[in-house]
Amino acid sequence: MKKDVTILIAEDDEGHAFLIKRSLKKAGIANPVLHLNDGEEVLNYFDRIDSLFNPDQSSGYILLLDIKMPRVDGIEVLQKMKSDPVLKKIPVIMITTTDAPDEVDLCHKLGCNSYIVKPIDYEKFIDVVNRLGYFLEIVEIPKAG
Repeated sequence: MKKDVTILIAEDDEGHAFLIKRSLKKAGIANPVLHLNDGEEVLNYFDRIDSLFNPDQSSGYILLLDIKMPRVDGIEVLQKMKSDPVLKKIPVIMITTTDAPDEVDLCHKLGCNSYIVKPIDYEKFIDVVNRLGYFLEIVEIPKAG
């Protein structure tokens, strides 16, 4: 992955966030990684309160988004991002324990780029995140601006 792409992890479970970051590093991802604890932090990061996009628009972003989070959940974040003319370009990969077909379908209808179910089993979880790391190595991410 290009080095000017920041990976945002929106995950309220500190253990899951740690495992994702560690697995991405093991997969050779050297990009900046920022952990945000919930959907409100994601929206604040993109400064949507006053409808201005302040992060560096010459960089790219990819969001790994959990669904079940406090304050603002992942569905609402996805909906807001994909309805915004600037933020909709940011790839969003849902990474969640929810495998309900209705949830998967809804996320795709709202515009998520991929949907990954986090396995409960630790070894399987690590394997899934490692595969995600390899995927991120080859994917092209658009600039934010």
